[in-house]
Amino acid sequence: MTNKATGRKPSVIIIGTGFGGLCMAIQLKKAGYHDFILLEKAGNVGGTWRDNTYPGAACDVQSHFYSYSFEPKHDWSRKFGLQEEILGYMERCVEKYALASHIRFHHEVTGAEFDEAGNQWTVAIRDGEPLIADVVVTATGQLNQPAYPSIKGMDDFTGILFHSARWDHSVDLTGKTVAVIGTGASAIQFVPEITKKVQSLSLFQRSAAWVLPKPDRPFKAWEQALFKSVPAWDRVYRYLIYWKNESRGLAFTKFSGLLELFARQARNEARKQVTDPEKLKHIIPDYQIGCKRILISNDWYPAINQPHVDLVTESIDRIDETGVVTKDGKHHDVDAIILGTGFAASEFLAPMTITGRQGVTLNEAWAEGAEAYKGISVNGFPNLFILYGPNTNLAHNSIVYMLESQVRYVMGCLEALEKYPGAAMDVLPERQKAFSSAIQSGLEGSVWASGCSSWYLDENGKNTVNWPGFTFNYHLSTRRVDTNDYQFLSPAQAT
Repeated sequence: MTNKATGRKPSVIIIGTGFGGLCMAIQLKKAGYHDFILLEKAGNVGGTWRDNTYPGAACDVQSHFYSYSFEPKHDWSRKFGLQEEILGYMERCVEKYALASHIRFHHEVTGAEFDEAGNQWTVAIRDGEPLIADVVVTATGQLNQPAYPSIKGMDDFTGILFHSARWDHSVDLTGKTVAVIGTGASAIQFVPEITKKVQSLSLFQRSAAWVLPKPDRPFKAWEQALFKSVPAWDRVYRYLIYWKNESRGLAFTKFSGLLELFARQARNEARKQVTDPEKLKHIIPDYQIGCKRILISNDWYPAINQPHVDLVTESIDRIDETGVVTKDGKHHDVDAIILGTGFAASEFLAPMTITGRQGVTLNEAWAEGAEAYKGISVNGFPNLFILYGPNTNLAHNSIVYMLESQVRYVMGCLEALEKYPGAAMDVLPERQKAFSSAIQSGLEGSVWASGCSSWYLDENGKNTVNWPGFTFNYHLSTRRVDTNDYQFLSPAQAT
């Protein structure tokens, strides 16, 4: 990256090439920015859609809304996109917008430090030279660090063991005895697929999930042709999806009693498809629906109902050389263990070390829980903008919509910086505090505060993940940048 100069567009480093990073890069290019790079630790773009290649991997948001508003895809194969198709969409965006020359693959960021003397960020690269830029935009997402359970003896297992987000495709599970630990959003997709191959499967469930039918089907050829030949219909279809999904926000935030309608549907589906009374007793949750992520699937209950699938609800005591031992002393002898234990969603930007003004790290600033103004800016970390930051996750709509709102806001920040050459913008602490207080107040009456333990909560029990309202409210709140929310620091002031 070039050194700081006045009277020009700021230089930008984007960390990550998932939906957020690519959206940021595309909008920079559209606005005439040339001095920007994307740093990617892997060898390809795609983020979570590159990493999660397990059998059955698919999206739980409708295809036409899990894509950029400015880049429609008319020939989606299904109502809910599959992993390979979503990844292909992202790769085509890279090609169309000529982003390849801006991407540096195999550049894993280990940290970033703000230089108060020069108002620039120095980004540290594992096994590489540091890079310097005026602005850093993080687009690492919330689902990029697999969560590995702390189970005694995991290293002692002599068979096959891997996390679903790091699926080992060299392993043929045909005829094998397999243990799956976890029954979350990933497991609900890959378990039905692997039950077709394995000899037996022991499914270790800590708590049951609420599972609703997935209204999915392939698009017909005439439907794809209609989307392409009548762009207006494609847009109308997208808007219909948006408002259908958005209406569910009422149930999650203000009127959680409405969720009982979904709970009734889930119970009916379970009773209809699971004939084993012992299994049925354990697959219907005892917590309020919506407190944890609601899952959608058409083949989860039929998979559990199969006789060669053993649903284990006894807690795991340890893992030994040949299998899993539960608290009751029973040994489950298996050839392979698959961890479907999700992600460390509340550990934002981990494992990078981000150091801001006066040597304060982001971990120190967030000692009492992650927070950011509009989920994007953090006091003490000038010119650092976070995409998919604290409290911007959704349970009812598409995160791509939220990302587009965030990217538009960051573009507004960059425009403001152009007016103050050499400056760095640091959100005022009182603005951040007021915003965060409003967020937490909004969450108090939500279903996520109904008492269950979920990945929405950090180690202190604070919900640092979810947005407590409608996405159109967030869209409106990020439509422009109020420079009064920020202190603009000259290099001399930064110290």
